This record gives sequence, C-alpha cells and structure tokens, in this order.
Amino acid sequence: MKLYGRIVRDTIILKDSFVVEEDTSLQFRERLEKCLIDLCREIGIPVPIWLEKNTREFAYFKRTFFTNEQFVEKVNFDKFEIRLE
Repeated sequence: MKLYGRIVRDTIILKDSFVVEEDTSLQFRERLEKCLIDLCREIGIPVPIWLEKNTREFAYFKRTFFTNEQFVEKVNFDKFEIRLE
C-alpha cells in the first residue's frame, strides 16, 4: 500500500510526501491506519480525526481530505489530503 499526502493552504501545496506499507499480514484498515500515522509523522502534523465522510470518500474515490477543524491541535493550513496509489 502506498499512501500519498499533501498539505494545502488556499491553492498552494505547502508539503507533500508518501509512505509505503508492505506488511500484507495486516488487514487493509490496519495498514491504512499505520500509513496515515506514518505519513503525519513524516510531514510533521498531528493525526487528524477520521470521520464517516472520510470513510465514504476513501471507499469511493481512494482519496479524502481533512479540514483544519478535524485536528485536535491548531494547524496552519486549510486541508490535508490523502490518496491511495
């Protein structure tokens, strides 16, 4: 599994990165959770709160985004996008 993420403010990409999880012994949800945590660590942001809308978007489009309201800590960007590649 390869998960790509980027931080966006207005229309400008501030940071982007990707992580790869190759442990096929884990279930898809577990690999996604591990990738999300690793991606947030790589980019240097707190882990966002995953909502039902994120599940729907990710299931249909293999991508979703988190607004700054989905972070417990204050962040200095508009959204954090992730995409499964």
